Amino acid sequence: MFNIGFAELILILLIAFLVVGPKDLPKVARALARFVRYLKGKWAEFVEEADLAETVDELKAMKTDIEQTVRSSIPMDDLKKTKADTEESLRQAKRIAEGKPSPSKDKRS
Repeated sequence: MFNIGFAELILILLIAFLVVGPKDLPKVARALARFVRYLKGKWAEFVEEADLAETVDELKAMKTDIEQTVRSSIPMDDLKKTKADTEESLRQAKRIAEGKPSPSKDKRS
């Protein structure tokens, strides 16, 4: 939960031993354990009443749907076609500007 390693735990216990003293250390440890248990219980109640777990699941599902929609709607094919059309139009305009006849697919007489 707090990501505390063994070395950090030993350091915390040593400081608590020096601050509280050996006589009252078991009482403080029991009170701290009760407080942590109380906080965990209150957090569980809060999560249950707020339906956060369900909301988080819904948000994850929405995120997945949005990612799939974005992936499926990437307009790469349309962009490539538009680029090819634009390049062809530029070539034709260049030919017309140079006075050369354009090789048109459907020649009109």
